[in-house]
Amino acid sequence: MNHRFTWTNKKKFQQMYTLLELFFTFIKIGLFTFGSGLAMLSLIEEECVEKRHWITHEELMDVTVIAESTPGPVAINSATFVGFQQAGVLGAVFATVGVVLPSFVIIYVIALFMDNFLEFAIVAHALKGIAVAVGITILDVGISMMREMKKNKKSIGIMLAAFVLMMLTDIFAWNLSSITLLLMAALFSLVTFQIEKIHGKRGQGK
Repeated sequence: MNHRFTWTNKKKFQQMYTLLELFFTFIKIGLFTFGSGLAMLSLIEEECVEKRHWITHEELMDVTVIAESTPGPVAINSATFVGFQQAGVLGAVFATVGVVLPSFVIIYVIALFMDNFLEFAIVAHALKGIAVAVGITILDVGISMMREMKKNKKSIGIMLAAFVLMMLTDIFAWNLSSITLLLMAALFSLVTFQIEKIHGKRGQGK
């Protein structure tokens, strides 16, 4: 009886430790990330992949694709996925609340006590520097994900096609959203998959 009670307590302690670790890890990620949710991927990779091994590089890439394809910010969707992977529904809740809480508190305090916050010269100049750092961070995440990506003709073709398409949208000022780009990449991948499938059947027939 005592042995069962001790085992139950140990299990509850481990669960609570995991939940708190998720909460404080994502508070850290939310607190020290500036810019878009994509900028947060660098910290998620560092904290969740490299330090704690909660998910792999491949899973992070899958999470990013799924998060970009579903409603809501990438950071929140990623936090929810990682939390659920580690501790189920409660883990998803703790991780999501953790990543949202810092920005909520900071923006609330700014809105409450400071009018015309962006008009302060110090703030404006600081944000210009942060914008540059955010761009570099997103570029670093992109390079890291390309390095970890499985190299084959299909993935390289999609990457090159997306790059050329993005360059063309900038040159000709086309209005192409990231959702459209994702859908086009998915369609291209499905078409190539069907072509490979047909060729495979023909090869087996011979």
